[in-house]
Amino acid sequence: MQEPKDMFPTDWSPPPVEFLKQKVLPAHPRGRRRLLEELEQQPLDSDQKVGLASLEDLLWNMAGPSQQAVTPEFTPASTDYCYVNNLDSLLKEKREQALEQEWEQLLLQDRLNFDSSECDEDDNEVLLTPEHRMLVEKFSVSLQVIPPVHPGETVFLSRPHPVPCILDSSHLKPQNHLEELFLGSPLPQQLSFLHKGFLTNLYLHAHDCPLPLLRWLFQLLSWPLETSSRAFDLLWDLSVDGLFRQPNEDMCLWCPSLEEIKEVFHSLGAYDPLLYPQQPFQQSDRVLENEASLGWWEQQDPPQKVVLDIKLSYIYKFLTLCLLVQPESYTDTNLLGLIELLCRGSLDVGLCLLPKTDLQQLLLLLLENIREWPGKLQPLCCALSWVSNHHHNLLAVVEFFLDVTSRGRQLRSQLSLMIIARMLGQQESLPPWGEKTQLSLLSQLISLMRPSSLGQYLSTKSLPSCQGQQPKASELDHKVCYLCHSLLSLAGVVVSGQDITPDQWGELQLLCMQLDRHISTHIRESPQAMHRTKLKDLATQTYIRWQDLLAHCQPQGQYFSPWKDI
Repeated sequence: MQEPKDMFPTDWSPPPVEFLKQKVLPAHPRGRRRLLEELEQQPLDSDQKVGLASLEDLLWNMAGPSQQAVTPEFTPASTDYCYVNNLDSLLKEKREQALEQEWEQLLLQDRLNFDSSECDEDDNEVLLTPEHRMLVEKFSVSLQVIPPVHPGETVFLSRPHPVPCILDSSHLKPQNHLEELFLGSPLPQQLSFLHKGFLTNLYLHAHDCPLPLLRWLFQLLSWPLETSSRAFDLLWDLSVDGLFRQPNEDMCLWCPSLEEIKEVFHSLGAYDPLLYPQQPFQQSDRVLENEASLGWWEQQDPPQKVVLDIKLSYIYKFLTLCLLVQPESYTDTNLLGLIELLCRGSLDVGLCLLPKTDLQQLLLLLLENIREWPGKLQPLCCALSWVSNHHHNLLAVVEFFLDVTSRGRQLRSQLSLMIIARMLGQQESLPPWGEKTQLSLLSQLISLMRPSSLGQYLSTKSLPSCQGQQPKASELDHKVCYLCHSLLSLAGVVVSGQDITPDQWGELQLLCMQLDRHISTHIRESPQAMHRTKLKDLATQTYIRWQDLLAHCQPQGQYFSPWKDI
């Protein structure tokens, strides 16, 4: 009977591993190579494959230094521990880095030359197959769009030095030693009095403020911002303090004349002859042409444009105070000239993207101060319709006037109608004005706003300037859509300024029919012409807006004539 074997062995020593034992290798390299070949020919299991790398290391360590130099077959893969940090290696690495940097510079220069050659290459010189050219033309998108902001006019040019402002103190009698020192000082010292606040202590609580000082402060509004801001603060404080010291029934405030306002505009850099008086700052036409051709203002940084806007806001605020306190200080002719002056100056190319809150408030106040309003409306619209030759700029002039008052709505409506007639060459054929005839006049003009008619009108109008050369079809199409977009926006202003009555229901309905017949149906949208899509969108929005007005207006019984006999 055999004894049962123990389930757990008593000997826990690991089994012997024969291949890990060191063997005596022949000294000759051929013997070691023969041994390795025999090992490679023998089939290896998984455990033996794992220990193959350790075996190679063992063989390498057992060889002598001379044999290691002779036999490169056993060079290990990793050379980190064999790296010798000597001077030759450092020089070699330095030369390699310099060579890599040189190659990078050469590649970058070649890339820049390649890009510049691509930019200078003409499209006609690009060799494309007819199939590729048709594919490019099919999926190309035009970069011509209808800009949302008007282009503006070059009105103000920068001046390297401000125009000197001389204080006329010939008729002033100094009241104390400080005032005598101020009046007898040259201009730099007088400006120092202003900057240090001495003029505030001298004239703020005085009984009478000299008028030459107020004129001098108003002229300083065109100087650099540090001086103009202090001049405005002192001018405002002196004016308001003088009002509180006077009785309510005898309030008197100094108001600058139209000529003085034009002088300040000219000091700001206005080169248009209509923006400054003939004396004493008149310049020759040659000088004005040179200033206009330089285009200094366009080369200035945006902060300079903001500075111009701040100076203009000082002028607008003080004029608003003058018109509120003394509405009778300006005649109707001066008011019309001032409105035209402000609209021309606000079209400057540097002011297109800046808000015009102070200007809009001042314009509304100027309209309210016109005494003969019905008689001055037509001359004012005629003058404003010629402040620019660009239709988008004229649309911006209309938007300067808010429609929050009845006079503002009347001016917007009739000015828009006048601009439409001028852009279509029909300003001389307009009948006498009247609010009841504006929709009928617009109905006559909207038929001329058809894109095909505008294309013929623009092509015949551009013949003298182009010397018989017709513009490209894409450029003409963009100009037509751009002009039609502005005219359609003005037409919307004409209708929105009307109080639609039941007797005008039929005229508005006719406008909707003509809008759909002459404009909407003649616009073919295309992925290559996004300006057509924008024009189509405006025509659709205008049609919906007019239909909404029709829905809220009760028509007269004559439009329900088919239902009379029922």
